Amino acid sequence: MKKIKIPKQVGWLIPGLQVKRWFAMIFAGTVLMTIGILILIDIKPIFYTMQFISKIATKISTEWLAFAIVMFGAALFFKGWRKTNLSILDIEDDRDRDILLENLFRRRKLNRGPRIVAVGGGTGLSMLLSGIKNITNNITAVVSVGDDGVSSGRLRESLDILPPGDIRHCMTALADDEDLVTKLFKYRFKNGEGLEGHSFGNLFLTAMCAITGDMASAVKASANVISIRGRVLPSTLDDMKLVAEMEDGRIVHGESTIPEAGGKIKRLFSEPSDCKALPEVIDAIKNAELIILGPGSLYTSVIPNLLIKEISEEIEKSKAKKIYVCNIMSQPGETDGYTVSDHLKALINHSGVKKIVDTVLVNNYIPENLADKYQKSGSYPIKVDLAEIKKLGIKVYAKNLVEPDKNGLVRHSSSKVARNIYYWFKKS
Repeated sequence: MKKIKIPKQVGWLIPGLQVKRWFAMIFAGTVLMTIGILILIDIKPIFYTMQFISKIATKISTEWLAFAIVMFGAALFFKGWRKTNLSILDIEDDRDRDILLENLFRRRKLNRGPRIVAVGGGTGLSMLLSGIKNITNNITAVVSVGDDGVSSGRLRESLDILPPGDIRHCMTALADDEDLVTKLFKYRFKNGEGLEGHSFGNLFLTAMCAITGDMASAVKASANVISIRGRVLPSTLDDMKLVAEMEDGRIVHGESTIPEAGGKIKRLFSEPSDCKALPEVIDAIKNAELIILGPGSLYTSVIPNLLIKEISEEIEKSKAKKIYVCNIMSQPGETDGYTVSDHLKALINHSGVKKIVDTVLVNNYIPENLADKYQKSGSYPIKVDLAEIKKLGIKVYAKNLVEPDKNGLVRHSSSKVARNIYYWFKKS
């Protein structure tokens, strides 16, 4: 059976583009204006039109005549409307037209996606956002501001601004042209007095911060420049610094030094201890349909957000579905020997609320060729201890979340994580 080839122009009539209704409105308005003008100048359009139709109707079926006139008029109108819009947009190439149609359909569909708040920091949150942005445009990424790494730390100390590093990662993950923006924002200057070691993205956000007055405004302005889906918000505008109390009594200051201190973390706290949440973060949590915690470094990316009392309390009060994406491997210096329930207990204890999540998403597949370097560094697959998790009143959702890697390295697949979270959200 021969396939019928549908013209590409018909794509503009696909349901969900919210275009057909405006076609109809413009068409109706044009007809009414034309009739009104003709009546005003006494041409009697209705009388002569009906007279003409009655004469034709004696020779041709009225139904077929009406159908032919409507289709001919609609074809002319649609052709003119499309050409006008493409002319205004200065689009001539057929491929560009197809891209415009595809982008319009995707944007309309994503704009109707669920309202999601993702809480975390570092590469874990940016990985998650890379997948979630293909499900919805209604994303709010809440990013921790305890980073004091190489470039971020230098900018933080010398210019007294919030660290831009984790925020930069999340913005590039949500960008439409993620590859190009990532390359640009990740670019590190290899030489130059004062520039060496800094990433372009950190300097860009720092400059925006100086122009707009604070990091939240800088991120909002930058988002417009690089065209990101959703929005990225720092959890607080206070100068939040992380401090860990180790089980042996030592007090370790600084996000970057905590994993290197050695020993087991007893508790994490912040200086100052009463950091205030950004109001937009609280509003986003109140309006959320789905709240996601993690993945990422437990003590230096996820928990810092929950140390802000307003955020933890608002998450507990929220009627949104709440899920924690647990890490696949333990992190030396932070979660040595931790099980999944240990991760959950740390979230609960540091947040100060009992109902921080409903479900934990865990990986249930480990490749056979797991790299030896994990064991050499003291990193192991995190055990799913179902009995202990059940005692916490939290459900377990286990799926294969691993990105295939011939070298035996274990990484979350952004598409698998996003797809499984969305499936759980729709079915639970």
